[in-house]
Amino acid sequence: MSGGDTKTAEAFATSWNNLPGGSVYSRAQVQEWFAPLRESDVQDKTVLELGCGNASLLVHVASWKPARVEGVDLGASVVAAEKNMREAGHQNYAITQADLTTFSSDGYDLVYSIGVLHHLKEPARGFESVIANVRPGGRFHCWVYAREGNAIIIWLVDPLRKMTSRLPWWITKYLVATPLAFPYYLYAKALRRLRNFTWLRKAPLYDYSLWIAERDYAFFRHVAFDQLVTPQTVYIDRPTIESWLKHPRILPGSTYIIFRNGNSWKFGGTVRSDATAPR
Repeated sequence: MSGGDTKTAEAFATSWNNLPGGSVYSRAQVQEWFAPLRESDVQDKTVLELGCGNASLLVHVASWKPARVEGVDLGASVVAAEKNMREAGHQNYAITQADLTTFSSDGYDLVYSIGVLHHLKEPARGFESVIANVRPGGRFHCWVYAREGNAIIIWLVDPLRKMTSRLPWWITKYLVATPLAFPYYLYAKALRRLRNFTWLRKAPLYDYSLWIAERDYAFFRHVAFDQLVTPQTVYIDRPTIESWLKHPRILPGSTYIIFRNGNSWKFGGTVRSDATAPR
């Protein structure tokens, strides 16, 4: 993995390892992130998460009764991931510290990567690894930041991130993310309260704001810190995703692309049953 990805992994590890135990996500959030996949698509399947962080997603996925789950992450967040999975009482799991872009397995029924590919130096390499670790006939699912709908983030937050990612993590979290998250917290809560006024639907980040407004201020700060601590973020447009989904291992006609909350993409599909085995 490139030096840029190593720094990103280290930055996110400081975020994940300085959170309370357990998942930062609700069950409903995780279900929505995975849709159109459902819990029944996970039950009795072998499942791999590439870029598992502190296992905030994996602890939920493991409760959906898979045959086995594995989480892979380059950073030291694997320590928190192992702890969270153990304390949740899960079995038949593995947490592996490895570079997801070069990780190799015998193949899983389902491979997913949520909120990770857009932080890689080469997002396409990360997607290649997702596909490479799906067994023939298996499925994959990803979520990334969109270029579409994120103009205000690209123009305002991204330049700030390039500065704050160089600071000690505690300065970024407590002296930058903490106060900056509060105005957006008020904005999102106001939009949710006034959501019956249709003229407000053109407000920046409207759909996303309604989604996040269901959470408390601590989650807003967590999201702000994640945005500001990483050395690198790429905003991926639909044509790029469409080009990825033309991969020769992917079954034509099995793919989907869903615009989520007006600022991100969910996409996935099925690997051909006659595809060569994973690397």
